[in-house]
Amino acid sequence: MKKDSAENSEMNIARSETPIPTHSKEAPLLVGLDFGTNKSCIQATHPDSQDILCNHIVPSTVGYAKDGILEGILPGNALRFYGQEAIDHRLHLRLAAPLHEGVIAKAGAAKDFLRHLRSLIGHDQAEVRAVIGLPANADAAARENLCRIAGEVFDCIIPIPEPFLAALGMRDESRVAEPGYVDPVRNSLFVDIGAGTTDLCLVQGCYPNPEDQISLRFGGDKVDEMLHEAVCRTYPECDLSATMVRELKERVAFVGAVDEEVTAKVILSGKTKTLTITDQVRTVCESLLDRVFAAVQRLIARTPSDSVAELLGNIVLTGGGSRIRNFAPELQRRLFEEGYDNPKVVLAGEDDAEFVARGALKAARRARESQWQQMLGATGAVTDTGFARRGGSTAHQEASDTVFQRQSKHAPEPEDERVPAH
Repeated sequence: MKKDSAENSEMNIARSETPIPTHSKEAPLLVGLDFGTNKSCIQATHPDSQDILCNHIVPSTVGYAKDGILEGILPGNALRFYGQEAIDHRLHLRLAAPLHEGVIAKAGAAKDFLRHLRSLIGHDQAEVRAVIGLPANADAAARENLCRIAGEVFDCIIPIPEPFLAALGMRDESRVAEPGYVDPVRNSLFVDIGAGTTDLCLVQGCYPNPEDQISLRFGGDKVDEMLHEAVCRTYPECDLSATMVRELKERVAFVGAVDEEVTAKVILSGKTKTLTITDQVRTVCESLLDRVFAAVQRLIARTPSDSVAELLGNIVLTGGGSRIRNFAPELQRRLFEEGYDNPKVVLAGEDDAEFVARGALKAARRARESQWQQMLGATGAVTDTGFARRGGSTAHQEASDTVFQRQSKHAPEPEDERVPAH
C-alpha cells in the first residue's frame, strides 16, 4: 500500500484546511449509517470510547398528516411521523419513501428522515461526523445529492460503498489471528441484496475500485412489484397494498424446489381468502437469483487467477433478500454446475442488518483528522449550488478512497447495471 504518499497528502490537507469548528466542549460524535431504501440502521459513539451510544434500525419511511385529520386522531396531534410509527398510522398519513433504488428520490423526506435519525443519538450540541453507505458504483449525481442533503444534517460525511462496509462490519477483529477463521475482508465476494438495489463487491483487503463492484437496479422492491402483478393476474379480485405484498414476500419467498404448495391467507373485503401462489413466488424470486448469478460470474472473471480459488470459498450474502429461502444453496448449486471449483455461498448472519452501519462506524474511527477536515470543506461547499457542480462529489470520492488507501489494479470497464435473466 502507498502509505507514505497517503500520509503526506493528508498532512498537506491538514496544513491547508482551516480547523474544524467545535460546537461545544463535548467531543465530536462518530456515526455509522446504513441509509437504506427499506430500512436504515444508525450507530454512534465517541472517538475514544468503545461504548455504542445508539444502535437503531428504523423503517425508511416518513408519514405526513393528511389534510383535515381531526384533533386527537394522531398521537400528540403531530404532523410528522417516522419509521414503524408512520407505518402503524398510515391510514391517516401520506407516506413518503426517501429513497428509490438505493438513492435519494425525495429530498424533503430524506432530510426529514435523516434529522430524525440524528435526533435518536441525542447530544444535540455535539459535532457529528458520519460515514454513510451508498450503492456500489453510485454515479456522481447520486453521490452529490447524498452529500448535499446529509451535509445539512451532519457536520462531516464520507460516503463508502455498502457491500464493502458490510464486509468490514462482519469482520471480527478479535478472531483474525485464529486458525481457521475466514476473514471476510481478506478475499471475499459480498452480495448485498437490498430493497432498492443488489450490490456486489470484491473485497480483497483494500478499498474497492469501480471495476470491483456491480450494482443492479433490482432488489426487494422490484420483487414486490413483480409479485403483486403476478398475484393479481391469477387472482384479479385481489387488491393488495404494497405493505401487504412486502409482508407476504417476507413470509413465503423461496427459490428452487419446495415440498409443499405455497399458500397465503389474506384479508380481502373483510373476508379471509387462501391464495395458492407457489409458481408466482418462485418465478419472481428466481428472476432475482438469475441476475445475482450472472453478476457473480462477471466479478469472478475479474479476479486474479491465483486468488480465485480462495474467493470461491468465501461468497457472502447479506441484506434482506439473502433471507429468501434456499437462495444461498441454489446460488452455490448453480455455480457448481457451471463448473466452478468448490464454491461456498454463506449467509452473513442473524445480525446482518447492522453490518453496514457497524462497518461504517469502524471506517469513521479509522478516518484521520485531515480527512474529516477535507470533508468539512466539501460538505460546506456542496450546500453552495455553484461549487457543488464543480467539485463536491470529487472531494467526497477522494476522501473515501484515502480512508482505505485505495490502489488501482486495472482500468475500469463500462458496466451495464441491468443484467438480463439467464
